[in-house]
Amino acid sequence: MELTYVATCLFGLEKFLGEEIDALGYKRISTIDGRVTFTGDISAIARCNIGMRFAERLYIKLGEFTADSFDSLFEGTKALPWEDYIGINDAFPVSGHSVKSKLFSIPDCQSIVKKAIVERLKSKYHISFFEENQTLYKVEFFILNDSASLMIDTSGVALHKRGYRPASNVAPLRETLAAALVKIARPRDDVLFWDPMCGSGTIAIEAALMQTNCAPGVNRHFDSEKFPQIDSSVWERAREEARDNVIRDSQFEVYASDIDMNCVELTRDNIRRAGVGGTVKAFQRNALEIKTGGRRGTVVCNPPYGERLFSMEQAEELYRNMGRAFSSLDNWQIYVLTSHEGFERLYGRRADKVRKLYNGMIKCNFYQFFKKQDDFSPKHKGNYKK
Repeated sequence: MELTYVATCLFGLEKFLGEEIDALGYKRISTIDGRVTFTGDISAIARCNIGMRFAERLYIKLGEFTADSFDSLFEGTKALPWEDYIGINDAFPVSGHSVKSKLFSIPDCQSIVKKAIVERLKSKYHISFFEENQTLYKVEFFILNDSASLMIDTSGVALHKRGYRPASNVAPLRETLAAALVKIARPRDDVLFWDPMCGSGTIAIEAALMQTNCAPGVNRHFDSEKFPQIDSSVWERAREEARDNVIRDSQFEVYASDIDMNCVELTRDNIRRAGVGGTVKAFQRNALEIKTGGRRGTVVCNPPYGERLFSMEQAEELYRNMGRAFSSLDNWQIYVLTSHEGFERLYGRRADKVRKLYNGMIKCNFYQFFKKQDDFSPKHKGNYKK
């Protein structure tokens, strides 16, 4: 049986999410900001939850219809086959979002959707009261331009929570965004990968998981494992497939360093939980003192923005010092994520490429330096004061 799914992601990661859906063998239908719709069989619930690196959640899409009034929202919701999933004693809380639509009150929409599902199930089960004390089916509505999509969440805890990071530092980077930074930086087995401001080690760990093809969700659980519609053997096969695909003889090497020893210890704990101790080495070092050691390398980092960590003045001084220190890294590639619009001026060099991304609700730029510094023209160099 073919089902329709919706995978959500952070803004800017839609391309990567679509590519991994393709790689899993499923057919994309549409892509909009923050979500990709595709089709697949029932096993896609297990394979995608376990294997998708860039998704935040995976939903089963029950239907889509025009909802420009509460009546149309009620009738459209009631017409959907909720009994195919929700049993007589199952729980079905409702949440959702509305964007650019006439129905903008989320609490009112929640109430209408809940009432419509109850009325549908009343007619199917011939009861008037639902205990809601067994399997949990989280219902999600998404209304965009007066078109409503009704879905059931299969993930439960958001997919960016891989399970290796129960604790983090003050300004943690979401795992899915860290994976995107790694993807953009194009890691290679013969090139050292280094995050010299590792914090809790997220970028380094995601690099190791990606380059050794370790599925990010293979060691965690999902709400849909309790759905009776999905046999446990489906999950067993999906996990077995994921473990069979791990690259066990990878020569990829990752360094995770930080000036703060507490961060290093936290990173070491997370490395152990993620099972990437053979790939990632964590140690204490000032990021401004890293050396090439004659090796080829790529630096990917998420320095303080002057918002949650550091004052703005401290962050700006760090960026100036980074520009001077990293200029000694020969032809290493440097990738820096920050929300500071003046980063290039402070760093003293124009990026070869800049990509807009979102760190939570913070709009950031991912500055990419992959050409030799000597290749820059005097015109470019003259644009900034050091």
